[in-house]
Amino acid sequence: MSTEVLKITKPTYMKKHAQMVAVYSFTHFLVDFACAFFMFRIIAGTPNGYLCVLIYNFCAFAMQMPIGIIADRLNRNFLFAMLGCVLVGSAYGLAMLPLAAVTVIGIGNAMFHIGGGIDVLNISQERLSMLGVFVSPGAFGIYYGAMLGADGGFLGFGNLGLLIIPLSLIIAALFILVVYKTRGETYIENAEFSLKTPSFHGVSVMIFCLFLVVCLRSFTGLALDFPWKGTGHTGTFLICAVVFGKVLGGFAADRFGVRKTAFCSLFVAAILFLFPSVSAAGIMAVLLFNFTMPITLWAVARLVPGAKGFAFGLLTFGLFIGFLPVYLGLKIPLQMFWLYALICAVTLVLLIAGLKRVK
Repeated sequence: MSTEVLKITKPTYMKKHAQMVAVYSFTHFLVDFACAFFMFRIIAGTPNGYLCVLIYNFCAFAMQMPIGIIADRLNRNFLFAMLGCVLVGSAYGLAMLPLAAVTVIGIGNAMFHIGGGIDVLNISQERLSMLGVFVSPGAFGIYYGAMLGADGGFLGFGNLGLLIIPLSLIIAALFILVVYKTRGETYIENAEFSLKTPSFHGVSVMIFCLFLVVCLRSFTGLALDFPWKGTGHTGTFLICAVVFGKVLGGFAADRFGVRKTAFCSLFVAAILFLFPSVSAAGIMAVLLFNFTMPITLWAVARLVPGAKGFAFGLLTFGLFIGFLPVYLGLKIPLQMFWLYALICAVTLVLLIAGLKRVK
């Protein structure tokens, strides 16, 4: 009898989990697309545009940590994801109030990521591939949202895009609700909230190392400027390298282990970064460098299993820290491209240290 139950329930669990990840991943694309489109179409060029960018990034990334703690305690992840979609869409109605709009859209972005992120962390269990699939579409959303927003159009619809995008987010929120309502026994609740760990000092050091990894990856991704960037289809290839690097990183970690994947990907990326004038080498370096994205998220969540929202938010705070130097104008000169290889080496050391006790 128990064998028959396993034959029936295991495919059901996998199907339900795949549906959740698919809905959250596609909505991730929509949310980041809507945010980037709004920032480039509405905010760019306004008198307070520079300040608005800072406020948006603070709300979207730094605020995920406190929001994550609240979500951990309330155990209503789908509501956070749905409300995030609604807030992002409603910001389009505040276009005449830029400071208020970027605050609302930033908080909406944060709430969606926390809600969806905790759910995917819960159902992923030991599989990093689900995390890679969930986090990766956001890069496509930012890229195409920024591109279409800067062009002033939306797939030929003109200003109608300002209505289509909020409606798409409302539909996405409804899909999240449908998936939640049909979850049955496959839905995994949040663990009881706790920041306690067996060895606070040792775990805090590892978490700090992983936090620094995210800071460095964020800075590198924003500061990176290859001499051939912007020619031909290189922009598309680079964004594909970012997206598929996160996806492949998750699958590779599941297949070969997190430590082998981290070492091999960053070691080879460091070598490839030494040849910045070769486009193929640069694209492969970016792809391999992004292998670490699902690994860091998985590792921190494993270190604080009773606070997955906090873990997710802590790492997005690292994204905000990495954004600040670029926002303030810090750039790496092309003649000092060897620094990217050095960053890879430092990232590898920090990541191995951060994974020391993760099982």
